[in-house]
Formats: sequence, C-alpha cells, structure tokens
Amino acid sequence: MPTNEMQSPLDLRQIESFNLSIKKELSKALLNMGYGHFGGCLSVTETLACLYGRYLKHDPQNPQMKDRDLFVLSKGHAGPALYATLALRGFFDLSWLQTINANGTNLPSHADMNKTPGVDMTTGSLGQGISCATGMAAGSKSNVFTIVGDGELQEGQCWEAIQFAAHHKLSNLVVFVDNNKRQLDGDISDIQESFDLQKKFEAFGFQSLAVDGANVGAICDVIEQALATTDRPTAIILDTVKGQGIPTVVNISANHHLRLDDELRAAIETDIALLDKKIEELK
Repeated sequence: MPTNEMQSPLDLRQIESFNLSIKKELSKALLNMGYGHFGGCLSVTETLACLYGRYLKHDPQNPQMKDRDLFVLSKGHAGPALYATLALRGFFDLSWLQTINANGTNLPSHADMNKTPGVDMTTGSLGQGISCATGMAAGSKSNVFTIVGDGELQEGQCWEAIQFAAHHKLSNLVVFVDNNKRQLDGDISDIQESFDLQKKFEAFGFQSLAVDGANVGAICDVIEQALATTDRPTAIILDTVKGQGIPTVVNISANHHLRLDDELRAAIETDIALLDKKIEELK
C-alpha cells in the first residue's frame, strides 16, 4: 500500500484489495484477543479503504502534518478497523495489531489520539465524535470526514452538531452514516426507528446522498460529489450489513460484540482464508 501523501491514489481494484486486507487484518487481531466488535468494524472497511486509499490527505511519516485532512471515527468501538487501515498505510507496524486492548498498548479498544499515530480524535462516548468533527471543520480549512453509527444517531447531541454544521455551511465536513441497522441491544427498528436518514439530513440542510456501503466504486463516486460541493456539508448514508465480508459474522444476529469459542474461531479463520484468495486474485 502507498505510505505517503505523494504517492498516486489507488485505483478501484487496489482499493478493493485494500478493503479486503483491512477486513483480514482486523479479524486476525480480534481472533488474537478472543473477543471484540466484529460487526461494526467490518461494516466500515470499504469506506475507510476509499478514504485512505484515494481521498484523505495524509502522511504516515508525519501524522501531525499541519495541512492534512482530518478523520474522526465517531463510532469509536470500530477502532480495530481504523487501526488495521492505519497499519496497512504505514503509520505503524502491522505487528501492533496483535496488541489491541492489551495492557500498555498504543491501540486501545476505542480510538485514542494520545496513543495512536494517525488518530485525530479520541472517541468512544457515542455522539461526541460527530460533535468534535463539526468543531474541527468550523476551525479548519481542511476536509474533515467522520463515520457515525446509525444507533449512535439516537444521541441528541448528534443532531445539535448536525444543525450547527448546516447553519454554518461547513462544506468541508463529510458525515458518513454506517446504516447497518443493528446496535448493541438488537435491531434498530425494534429499539428506536431511524426513519428516513437521507431525508432527515436533507431537512437539516445537508446535501444527503445514499449509497451501497459495500461497493467501493459507488462510495468513491459519492465522495467525489461531496468534495465538489461548496455551499453545505454532506451526509453519505451507507447501506451496510453488520459483519460484511465475513459470512460467519453476518450470519450471527447479535454480532455487535462477539466472544469466541473454538467453533466460532475456526469458522472465522475459514472466512479469512477465503479473503486471502480474493486478495490474491486482485493482484
């Protein structure tokens, strides 16, 4: 993978390979832990691959580069997906992924800007990341990207930030909603219906786009639309499946957080082997 901002953006085939590699590495890391947020990590890898493979201005050799673009993982429990992305981009060695959530690690379970190179904001308390991203966009000319969970949008604080962003016409803010339709306690529709997220963001004054969150080409297309917009912020509603890319995880209804037994571990290892084959085919 490219390791600095001066290298050419990835083409779609390379972005898909990057996506599959993120899935592979984060799954291996969670297998090593024996537990983790499999579902919500796997549903955002396509978006991370598009951002870090083509659009996000960054330099792994200089993570604090002043004119870099900024990324906030508002759904901070998907930290392992971000860590795998950063490692594959060269911010730190892949071996670090085997230390996630261990004592003394630089990779806690939720993203931490004080410990991890390449992390721009500490997150985990749901609703706060999107608020931070909005403030960052208000105070910077850089592009600011954030991923928020659909369940997370049940936090009223999110909508305060969304209203602020629209009022101030923060066109450098792009909000991705991981609309995977599940949260910790079950299906979104059973707990607190999201209704039409695209129309809700439009009503708040955003450019609001919907896209297949498993299709890197489609995601790239809507990011292009967002970056071309100069009069308002953009929301991108990602139609995703919790656990996408690892069939074993997809087929478990309560897959927000999994603790592995031997049978589940073996099944996920089989899925990882299939990812390896797909990655080879894309070379």
